[in-house]
Amino acid sequence: MAGPLRAGRAATFASFALNGFLMGMWIVHIPEIEHRTGIDHAVLGRLLLLLGAGAVAGMRIAGPLTDRAGARTVVPLGAALCSAALVLPGTAANAWTLGAALTVLGIGNGVLDVAMNAHAVQVERGYGRPVMSAFHAAYSIGGVLAALAAARTLTWDWPPAAALGAAAALGIAAAAAIRPALLRSGPAPDTAVPDTVPDAAPGTAVRTERRRTPRRIWRLALLALMIMLCEGVANDWSVLHLRTVLDAPAGTAAIAYGAFSVAMTTGRLLADRVTARYGPVAVLRHGAALAAIGLAAGALSPWVALAITGWAVFGAGLSGCVPQLFSAAGHHDRAAAGANVSRVAGLGYLGMLAGPGVIGPLTHVMPLNLTFFLPVAFCVAASAAAGILRPRADVGAVPAPGRESDVSA
Repeated sequence: MAGPLRAGRAATFASFALNGFLMGMWIVHIPEIEHRTGIDHAVLGRLLLLLGAGAVAGMRIAGPLTDRAGARTVVPLGAALCSAALVLPGTAANAWTLGAALTVLGIGNGVLDVAMNAHAVQVERGYGRPVMSAFHAAYSIGGVLAALAAARTLTWDWPPAAALGAAAALGIAAAAAIRPALLRSGPAPDTAVPDTVPDAAPGTAVRTERRRTPRRIWRLALLALMIMLCEGVANDWSVLHLRTVLDAPAGTAAIAYGAFSVAMTTGRLLADRVTARYGPVAVLRHGAALAAIGLAAGALSPWVALAITGWAVFGAGLSGCVPQLFSAAGHHDRAAAGANVSRVAGLGYLGMLAGPGVIGPLTHVMPLNLTFFLPVAFCVAASAAAGILRPRADVGAVPAPGRESDVSA
């Protein structure tokens, strides 16, 4: 099993990196596509909601589908769909066609996102130790590769359709290449919640009950919403914070987001070892607390250097939080891993989209830097609720890899 497991882990790394690369290629080409379609920033903002809505719809579809057909089937399907859909924004001629294109791209992204996270849980279960955070780091690395590739194609004056078409072809080829290495779904554990009553007397009518989503999954989803909203705030407001509040030059302000991203990626590369030693509860509790301290310090700082440091600390603190939530959802019940991951990922994705929408209106009643105390409060709440990650002995629950002492922590 060691060989297939290593191959499955490599294929999962490739899936996350591919997802980051595909979405990164879209993001880098947004200005050119906006100009081509003749829309303004306001229209683009509304169209991006369709990308989010499509992603949530794709996640809702992919969860049950992954549980039935297996991640080995759905991961390459999602990767191929996301890759093929990437061409569409590059060929859009107006707002209507771009909206349709973003909806399809969102669906493909949502399907791939849930399926690859479900497969990551399967790989983690095979290793018996935390490996989830490194997969999420691969997503960030894929985005960096997209930026480098787009920088080259833009210098060659490639139109968006050509650049995105080339990326799509590469993605479809990668989807086909990784499929043989993906793990086959094993049978559900004997402890899984039964759909029928096992001890019913012969001839007795047995009613099959629909599996309900456990409250723990919704609590994990709520934490994912709060943490990913914090990530969305960093993505959309960190540069504007330095530009408008501290009056930093454009080049210096851009360092704020770069510091956040580098710290986030580095933290995720290291988080698995930290989780293996101290447990997921400690990673979420101390990571969210560190993020709150970093953002609060950056928001209150009158100095640019300290503000940039605060954004970096914010990224380092958040880096290991979301992977712990996804891992806990996937391990809660092996028979419903895909559906549970889709619920947590879907609500988390809504949180990331809500970041700009929540902070924007608040700036009408208070300075931008003071609005950051809303995500600070969310980080504090997540830190206080970290005990939800303790392995449970519930029927159908599969404890996530981590420190055994978390059970009694």
